[in-house]
Order: sequence, then structure tokens, then C-alpha cells
Amino acid sequence: MKPLSLPLLEAVYRDQKETTLFGKWIHYADISPLIHELSNTEEVLQIGTSEDGLPIHSVQFGTGKKKILIWTQMHGNESTGTKALFDLFNCFNNIKSNAFTTVLKECTILCIPMLNPDGAYQYTRVNANNVDLNRDAIAKIAKESRLLRGVLDTFQPQFCFNLHDQRTIFGVKGTENPATLSFLAPSEEITRKITTGRKETMDVIVAMNSLLQEVIPNHIGRYTDEFYPTATGDTFQKLGHNTILIEAGHYPDDYDREVVRKFNFFALIQGLYHIAVTSDYTNYKSYFEIPNNQKNFFDIIERNLDTHKDVAYQYEDHVLNNKLINTKKRVKEGELSNYLAHRSIIIKK
Repeated sequence: MKPLSLPLLEAVYRDQKETTLFGKWIHYADISPLIHELSNTEEVLQIGTSEDGLPIHSVQFGTGKKKILIWTQMHGNESTGTKALFDLFNCFNNIKSNAFTTVLKECTILCIPMLNPDGAYQYTRVNANNVDLNRDAIAKIAKESRLLRGVLDTFQPQFCFNLHDQRTIFGVKGTENPATLSFLAPSEEITRKITTGRKETMDVIVAMNSLLQEVIPNHIGRYTDEFYPTATGDTFQKLGHNTILIEAGHYPDDYDREVVRKFNFFALIQGLYHIAVTSDYTNYKSYFEIPNNQKNFFDIIERNLDTHKDVAYQYEDHVLNNKLINTKKRVKEGELSNYLAHRSIIIKK
């Protein structure tokens, strides 16, 4: 299938981007007024609360037979997908033609735009009880994990989109580019067998990758499909719900993840449209042509041309006085010529 028109998507995104959301620290107070506004036109439900009592909502779009579940901020400090999702909501409400109406006609889409509001407020990966929801799919210790599983079991989606962010350390193997977006069709068991469900998941990823290669060629990676028996994606895939993992990464000079947000939006609408118009999910083999992610980047490397004793730094984000700040942390020293940097500083006599 031919990818969607990039000029069209660029124009739509420019007009429909949700301007009230910006930067990396997105928490419940930021999305609450948007959720309230959506309740005037869409089916919005408070489906539960977090461990600390913050509301968790679902938003439903479309009337089609193909059921799709999307959730964001399972890790509270990974907000790029949340921003892209609200951009998509604006399109569903305001664009009355093209791919968006096709998706709404063919699909019913249930979205949880912030699964872990406690972690989002604290800007942490884990929830209020220090549970990583993405490793809690079997034990379901956390309220949020039980809530997500309940939605899955009731809604019975054919496809799921699990939206995450990845660190700036990842590059695309065989290039000198950061992994701006990475995809994964999770394994169902330890041998990583290519099941029918995984083929269908890979087919959708192939469609998304085809579009993104037109706008950010060689910036797309493939996440490791090592089997994690307690992970959400692996568990849901095993249960028969094709789960597409999207990891939003780094683009040059985009530490607020605003450029990547747009590419995340592109990936979402292409994936949804592909599901809407496709009945044969057998075009999966080129999934394996997407290069692997590799950990080969630092935020800064001071390269000493005389001593070759280089110093690498990573930025660390944390909330201080109700603001998100980042600090520079020294993480590695030595001869680092095999590593890349988002910013290199040359030191010489």
C-alpha cells in the first residue's frame, strides 16, 4: 500500500497540533482541560484512578468493526506519545475527509492518554508505589496494571499501540544517526517464533516505516525482540492482541521531543490507516530490514585530540521547584572513538 501523502500530513499537523502541550513534562493537570473538552464531542469515561487517586480516562473514537487500543505514559516520564495522541484527537474532531474519516469509519479506537498519572506528575518511570507497569503484566500488582488489563479483556482489540520514549543513547545500526523512532513486534515466547500475530504486527510496522523513511530516512530503528515474560507488549501479543511498540527517541537538537512528536503522529495515523484499509497482513518480511537499535550515543563527548582521554556526558531530567530541569552527568571516560555524540567538543593544546 502506498504511504499517505506527506504534504497532506504536514499541512494537517501544522493546523491541528495541540499547542497547549509542550515539552517533556506532561502530567494530568496539562491534559485535564483537554479531556473535559473532548467529553463534549466524544465518548470519554473515567475508567479508574491511580494509586494516589488521580483520574485515569479513556477516550473513544470511531464506529468501525476493527478494534484498536492505544495507551500512553505507562512510564510517567515518557510523554511524546501523549502529545502526539492529542494532536491526533484534534484531527479526528476537525478533519472531515481523507485518511482520518476512513479510520473512523472502519475502526473503533479506544485510547488511554495517560495510564500512569502519578509517575507523570513526579516525572518518574514507575508509579506511586515504585512499580514499573511495563513489567507488571502478569502479577498486576499496580492498580494501573489491573485497569489496563481490564480494558483489554473487555474491549478485545485486534491491535494495540503501546507508546513509549527511549533514551538519547540509541542509534540506528549501520548509520551515524540517532534512533528517532524505533518499533517492535514483541515476541510471544522465548524462542521468538514468528507467529501469525507477530506477522500481522510486523506488517503494520512495515507500513509506518515506509512513510517515515520518506521524511527521516535512516533514522528508524528496530527494538530488540528479546522475550520478557512479564512485559505488557509480550503478554498482550501472547494473548492474541497484536501489540505495536513505538519508542520515540532523539532527533538532532530536539531535547523537548517536539520534532519527534510530529513523526510519532505520522507513524500513528499511517498505522491506523493501514489497519483501516487492509485485510491481508502478509507484507511483513521487510520488517527485518529495519536496522537494529544500538547503544552508541552520548549527549556530549569532550574529545581530547592529544591524550585521547575523552569524557562523555548524559543529560538527566528531574523536577525541581515545579520545573523540569536537566543536569549534565559524567558517565564514561577513556578512548571513545567508537561512540557518537549529539554534541562533540574538541579539546586540544
